[in-house]
Amino acid sequence: MGPAPRLQVEPWWGARVARRHRAPPPAPGAAGFRQGTTSPSVPGPGGAWPPLHPGSPLARPAGRCRLGKRAPGGAMAELRVFPLSCVVQKYAWGKIGLDSEVAKLLASSDPLAQIDPDKPYAELWMGTHPRGDAVILDNRIPQKTLGQWIGDNPGCLGSKVKETFQGQLPFLFKVLSVNTALSIQAHPNKELAGKLHAQFPEHYPDANHKPEMAIALTPFQGMCGFRPVEEIVAFLQKVPEFRALIGNVAAEQLERSVCNDPRGVSAALRICFTRMMKSEKKVFVDQLNMLVKRISQEVAAGKDTSGSSGKLLLQLHSQFPGDIGCFAIYFLNLVMLQPGESMFLGANEPHAYLYGDCIECMACSDNTVRAGLTPKFIDVLTLCEMLNYNPAPSSSKVFAPTQSRLDPCVYLYDPPVPDFTVMKIEIPSAIKLYLISAIDSASILLVIQGTAVGTSTAAISEMTLRRGSVIFISANESVSLHLSSLDGMLLFRACCLL
Repeated sequence: MGPAPRLQVEPWWGARVARRHRAPPPAPGAAGFRQGTTSPSVPGPGGAWPPLHPGSPLARPAGRCRLGKRAPGGAMAELRVFPLSCVVQKYAWGKIGLDSEVAKLLASSDPLAQIDPDKPYAELWMGTHPRGDAVILDNRIPQKTLGQWIGDNPGCLGSKVKETFQGQLPFLFKVLSVNTALSIQAHPNKELAGKLHAQFPEHYPDANHKPEMAIALTPFQGMCGFRPVEEIVAFLQKVPEFRALIGNVAAEQLERSVCNDPRGVSAALRICFTRMMKSEKKVFVDQLNMLVKRISQEVAAGKDTSGSSGKLLLQLHSQFPGDIGCFAIYFLNLVMLQPGESMFLGANEPHAYLYGDCIECMACSDNTVRAGLTPKFIDVLTLCEMLNYNPAPSSSKVFAPTQSRLDPCVYLYDPPVPDFTVMKIEIPSAIKLYLISAIDSASILLVIQGTAVGTSTAAISEMTLRRGSVIFISANESVSLHLSSLDGMLLFRACCLL
């Protein structure tokens, strides 16, 4: 009888991988393992190397990392792990100079980088997007960019990823530094994306969906999903300008729906939100100006304006005066993330980033339906028709990672989409040797904190890793980290676990 399918792995991303990877467990004593163990990953208390479950994806021998093919003369012709130089986007909404986490990472990773103290540094793109294809920092590789290299070496993606996503890297990995609010927006599902792309390719440039995940690096403020109806009704009663914009008939319908069935609540919520978004510009500008004037006077008089979300209203109005999106704060949850916390933004989920620095991972798409807080193209009709009108508390929008039971250094952010998964790797200072384990997916690794020397048979030579360093790791390759920092390391790794 052959080996049993790898279905008994403990929960965490190993459980997800185990459902898909049914390779037999490695033989005891395989190359790269310490005698009597199944993994060279992390020493336990007292320096002992704890055995891992033999079916664990962490329990892969280092000897499985493929050496490059030798070219004539003995030179290595194939490298499958290499460092990247990634594109920085200087959008106007980004944080300025070294206030930006993006700028700090750039300055730390490249001693020659010149950071302009007066310019915004909004996004760091790590991937193969045509407008931000990462540059390969290894002159032994003939291809100049990651997209070109993957195009010539699609097997690096892993067999299932290659087949499922037609030889393309399925995600874009980012760091965002948000100083000014991004637009009130949502992303279409694949069916709607295909229709929008066919009808309006100038505004919706592809046919893919665009689920996203934001993981806070600093305290991060955003809006996500519709508030509980009770909260919206409270605003209708406390903010007369908001009620005037919605209209008494729609407002009363929402108030009556609080004890109604969920479909009735969603229908009433749709009517109220649509009435607001479709209101005539003069009407909503007049109401907004009255509201801002009243709140400003109350603030000057030392009154508590929290019942009207006065602080957030004035913040957004200062950035986008006269914008209908300022009223969206009475419909959408305000979500405050602490470092390490995240929110997942699926199809048809209304959201906006407001302030802070975050890791972001998304499916490869440029499809965004906007309706406020933006000078860009807005599509109110499409947005109002597509949204998920299921109200929920803000606490439900915080997406919690799962800590590995096999490797306590690893936390997995595993959203309900196949395109991407993010791992947070926190290596304590006591550990000086750590294995970035092999998985059956290409991945991109970003160093947020700490220094190490990385070695891999698929990199051929050592790599110095420091804050801001980015490396590409082909499927089924591992990297050993020899830590030199006193404070340990913090890394994020994006991949696709099919």
